[in-house]
Amino acid sequence: MTELLVRGGRVRGASEPVDVGVDTGGRIAEVTPHDANREAKHVVDATGCLVLPGMVEAHCHLDKTLFGRSWVPHSAGDALADRIRNVRNRRGELGLPNRQSMEALVNAMSGFGTTTLRTHTDVDPEVGLTGVHAVQELAADVADRVTIQQVAFPQHGLLDLPGTAELLASAMESGASVVGGLDPATEGDPVRYLDVIFGIADRFGAMVDLHLHTHGSAGVDELDQVIERTSALGMAGRVVVSHVYAFGDVDESAARHLADRMAEAGVGVITAAPYDFPVPPLRLLDDAGVVIGCGHDGIRDLWGPYGTGDLLDRARHIAYRSRFRRDEDILLVLDAATLGGDRLLGGEGSAVVPGAVADLVLVPVEADAEAVIAAPLGRTVVKAGRVVAGSLTDG
Repeated sequence: MTELLVRGGRVRGASEPVDVGVDTGGRIAEVTPHDANREAKHVVDATGCLVLPGMVEAHCHLDKTLFGRSWVPHSAGDALADRIRNVRNRRGELGLPNRQSMEALVNAMSGFGTTTLRTHTDVDPEVGLTGVHAVQELAADVADRVTIQQVAFPQHGLLDLPGTAELLASAMESGASVVGGLDPATEGDPVRYLDVIFGIADRFGAMVDLHLHTHGSAGVDELDQVIERTSALGMAGRVVVSHVYAFGDVDESAARHLADRMAEAGVGVITAAPYDFPVPPLRLLDDAGVVIGCGHDGIRDLWGPYGTGDLLDRARHIAYRSRFRRDEDILLVLDAATLGGDRLLGGEGSAVVPGAVADLVLVPVEADAEAVIAAPLGRTVVKAGRVVAGSLTDG
């Protein structure tokens, strides 16, 4: 008998209800036309719901969050350097990383439908691997609900902070699977910066995630170097760039040229569409074949007080900032929050089809794009074939 049956829901692009059967291994065994008499060990009534792949939060910072604790007024200036300094100055005072806050945020994310997330953990001589170990312990404890992928992130410097490169390597040995970095030119030697980041990634067979904030031609130059490095090392599908604000400073022709080169090299893009910073041209990137993911970035932390952990709410924000109104454009962001994010994190990027991992979220909406626009609550979440949020009805 089928272990779990998600009965009577609707999958993306379909008008008729289906039944999704899940086997004991936590994978989808079959997707068949709805049959009210079909039986299973456990049954979830998905009537009136859109059945989506589990959502993938592709960019957050669990080690910085103040989620679930008493309100902490924001104290940093608006410049990037101000916010970086604010974290370094206050993380000790506020006891960051804080296990209770991290767990509260992960629990909220899970309840909203996130089944996989990527978090960037600060690594530097001052904090050492404290955050890496804290996130690893949390990841082990919540693995039945959320898969946590950890990025070793030199937020406060790499070349300018002796010992940081060695700590990044130690973080990889301690369970991180992605090497992070900031704008390669910020410390004066972009070639050497990328040598260190890609060298560690090559040594450990890891992925790379670079946060590119630089505007104008300097930002384009940095992106060019990342594309060239990815191609030269044969790292297609293992490198992503977050933010890439430089896209906001080039015309459509130049943006299309960059997008084509990124697609050819296999460099993905992750966006959170923060504040009034430029949003990458998602439709243009998608047309070129660039894989897109999305996330919150900071969530109630020393970088800013915003964020709920609800990725559908964030997807709506990204669609709005992208000026998307048509369903097909809005659905591009929904795909980024599910299939695209999964691919960028090394997953299968599968829709709700036989053979896919049964990470699912049931959203009570009548239309696909409505899931992003309405972002309704009352969702049911399945992780590897087991209901982890919402109601389960035994059949």
